[in-house]
Amino acid sequence: MSVTEQFAGLDMKNLIGGPLTAAADASILLARSTAEFINDVGFDANGKVRTASFGYQKRSANEDGTSNLEEMQVAVPVLAIVPIPNLQIDEVNVLFDMEVKQSEKSEKSTDLGASLTGSAKFGPIKISITGSVSSHSSNTRSSDNSAKYHVDVRASNHGTPEGLSRVLDMMASSISPMLVSSELRDGNGQNLTDNARSKAENMKRLRADILALENQRDAARNGLDSNIQRMKNLAVSQQNAYQASLTQMLQKLDRSKEEDDRKADQFSQAMDEVNQTWNNFRNQAADLVKLAADSGSENKGVSELFGLKSFHKDGTSAEYGDSESQYQALAAAQNQAVEAQKAYDNIEENLLSKRVEYHNAISGAQTEQAQTGGTSPLQNGGRPVTAAQSNSTAMPAQTEAGKERNKK
Repeated sequence: MSVTEQFAGLDMKNLIGGPLTAAADASILLARSTAEFINDVGFDANGKVRTASFGYQKRSANEDGTSNLEEMQVAVPVLAIVPIPNLQIDEVNVLFDMEVKQSEKSEKSTDLGASLTGSAKFGPIKISITGSVSSHSSNTRSSDNSAKYHVDVRASNHGTPEGLSRVLDMMASSISPMLVSSELRDGNGQNLTDNARSKAENMKRLRADILALENQRDAARNGLDSNIQRMKNLAVSQQNAYQASLTQMLQKLDRSKEEDDRKADQFSQAMDEVNQTWNNFRNQAADLVKLAADSGSENKGVSELFGLKSFHKDGTSAEYGDSESQYQALAAAQNQAVEAQKAYDNIEENLLSKRVEYHNAISGAQTEQAQTGGTSPLQNGGRPVTAAQSNSTAMPAQTEAGKERNKK
């Protein structure tokens, strides 16, 4: 059989495609196992995330020399703390080697083992004849066929899928320790006496009130800022309307004519005056709203305190009136901003009062500690603080947002 005939019967399609098809099927099974693990381990029957709850204790010091022993609890998604099997086939190598060895050897010889002896006389000459015949025959044939078939599959764990990682990040951002219970202790973590506990409870209540007021103030500030920004946006819209009107008026003029050129200058000067009032309003909107709130006047329309001017179609400037395009919207935004400013000021006043009460309570505790030979981390010599001193002193339980607002 020739070498070509040796390869004719090989099913190369199955030899090469078979392992690749098996690898593809295996990839599907691996992906399905990952999905089943996420569904079974990460979510309950109702589709909610399974969580693992952890409890721990946290101790924090208070300004009055006491401390809080707090029982905290945090719930963490199970998928965030267990390895997720995500095995994937990275590489498939199919190696097929076939070696054909064919050799033929043929040898032929003949050996005949017959011999002949004789003599003959021809006249005076006598002749002796001797002969032999040998024959040998040999035939050799050899062949060798060999084949090697090797499939190499490599797989590795690719860790948490990208989509699931983003989901876990979103869940992690909303996870925060939850306060289960809190118990007041002294500075060394020991139990308080009844009298000391009563005073400490009062301090704790004041701190909670201050924290609640700070949160309310931050929310009120956000609402106020939103209304002021809306007023600024309306101001930009009104200015754009005036600018469009000026552009149309200038396009109708022939600047080559002295009269029209003079009118163009007048129109531009009037527009500059109008823009100046609106730019000042946008830059000082917060201060103007504060001024309107403090004035106590009830303005249904846009306050005269803003000093706004309008650009008329005759090319002149005038006081901003209710016939302008953004007047009603600006008036509504102004009234909302003024009410938000009043609410913010009221919360600030209550917060300042509560801080004074808190500092005076601490000062009383400091005086008592000084009389008993104790020490206090506070200053002011045990004397009650004034509102001004309270406002300039760092306060407890201030939120990060509150700190940022105070910086501003």
